[in-house]
Amino acid sequence: MKKIIVLWMCLLCLLMTGEALAGSKSQHGSRAELYNNSLTKGKIVFIPQDNRPVSDEMPADTISKLGYELIIPPEELLGNRENLGDSDKLWEWLETNTTIFRKPTKEEKKKNKSKEPVQAFNPEIKAIVISSDSMIYGSLVGSRKHNIPENTLKKRTARFAQYKEKYPEAKLYVFASIMRTPSSGEHSGTEEPEYYRRYGLDIFRYTVLSDMADVQPLSSQEEKERAFLQDLIPKEYIKDWLGRREKNYNINKELLKLAKSNVFERLVLGRDDNARWSQTHMESRHLKAFASELGVEHVHNLAGLDEVGLLMLTRAVNDIRDSYPVVSSQYNWGNGQIIIPAYSDEPIDTTVKDHVQLIGGRYSETPDRVDLLLLVNTNSNGENMGANWYINGTNLRPGVKYFADMVQDALKKGYPVGIADVSFVNGSDNALMEELNRRHLLYEVQSYSGWNTPTNSVGFALAQGVLARAMKETDKNRLLTIRYMDDWAYQANVRQVVARQLSWFEGAGVYNVLGENKSQIEWRATSLLQLFAEKNLPQNDFIKSLRLTSPWNRLFEARIRPAE
Repeated sequence: MKKIIVLWMCLLCLLMTGEALAGSKSQHGSRAELYNNSLTKGKIVFIPQDNRPVSDEMPADTISKLGYELIIPPEELLGNRENLGDSDKLWEWLETNTTIFRKPTKEEKKKNKSKEPVQAFNPEIKAIVISSDSMIYGSLVGSRKHNIPENTLKKRTARFAQYKEKYPEAKLYVFASIMRTPSSGEHSGTEEPEYYRRYGLDIFRYTVLSDMADVQPLSSQEEKERAFLQDLIPKEYIKDWLGRREKNYNINKELLKLAKSNVFERLVLGRDDNARWSQTHMESRHLKAFASELGVEHVHNLAGLDEVGLLMLTRAVNDIRDSYPVVSSQYNWGNGQIIIPAYSDEPIDTTVKDHVQLIGGRYSETPDRVDLLLLVNTNSNGENMGANWYINGTNLRPGVKYFADMVQDALKKGYPVGIADVSFVNGSDNALMEELNRRHLLYEVQSYSGWNTPTNSVGFALAQGVLARAMKETDKNRLLTIRYMDDWAYQANVRQVVARQLSWFEGAGVYNVLGENKSQIEWRATSLLQLFAEKNLPQNDFIKSLRLTSPWNRLFEARIRPAE
């Protein structure tokens, strides 16, 4: 009888444990299972700018492979294309997930005249990496489309100082956007106010001339063009667009003041999609001058944005380990390092060196004894065409052979190699990938990236490359597989096929809005992705079971996961 009672008690304990685990899973969801594979090195809190995989899952997945537990908000708290997010709930989530309740000390009992548990910072948390756009506007898209009064925005910004005062042990790594200036309505997607679809090209050109006028006199022809654009663009539209930017600019100045007061371990102002002359470029210049006047340190103002979350996580890890990498870079022939790539306002070499500085690294002009040799694949003529252009085929162009030789030679010399593939935007160089695959070099490198903008690709290739040396070989290769599946298979190939086949699906909508047959389109993309992988990549359980979904209901982004 006693044995039966003991067995029932054990069963009851198991059931109760199962319920507790189920409750934990419902709070954190499958995301916790993805990123909490080891508790041995401490916890890092990460609040991304939205729920796109490149902002959210991929940075967290990278850091988790080093043995840290990533604590990230449930996806429903993060903004997306339609839901602009909820900053108040994110602040509540932050405090809940970074604090513990402990017994009060004698001094606290005496001071508070209470024996109640005291809320304190969780000492297991080594760093907190936060998108200020999420905490102030709700999300990145929210920062572009909101109508929030500036006083409210400033109160939300002040919460960083209040949090730091309450929990001085917290190490805050914060990144913010300097609002983008899309070059046209077509390039704005649906992430700008509706009027930008019609007047985006005119607004962009107006800001080009305004930026130029800020540093040099305009020609008489340019003055006339600027005056013409002022009359052409409806005044309420330009007032709305510039008014929102002014709020963003003022909030970034407030963040710089907080950095001066040592609220942050590090602050980054990322110049979202911009150009050599643009409103983004002008605001960045003035923010640099303001930071200089303040004499503020540990602040970075750099081109790019979507890669900054991973770069900041990398910096936090380097600070935790007190280990800072040495990096060198080399470029394909032609204009190479001096090109100013698409969606940027500076030479690609400047971006590389800025990113190295951000992660706490040291740049070396020679590749001897480096932690990463970053090889940057650029077009010899400096052009940055889209990966969907007809020229992005498999024919072995002279520049491709030259670059593949560079990769092979560097690997033979024993250098740890990362590849930033920026010859095309929004996808890989197909000819390069074919050649690397033919030479069996795809999994000999430390990192690869060829997605979205050149600055995005540089940031991911750099961060994953310097971190890969502390990973298991299987984990490093898993990250490479995700990049090959996303940047090469999907972005440069499958996406183009599916875009052409959208007419097959009745009511499927257009490229930017998939419509009611979204699940069928995802199934089609998954099938093509698996077929591509069978022909080009070593087979493993991840590839065989993968499933592609479109988290923003458009073809531009892909979430590639094992099927559940």
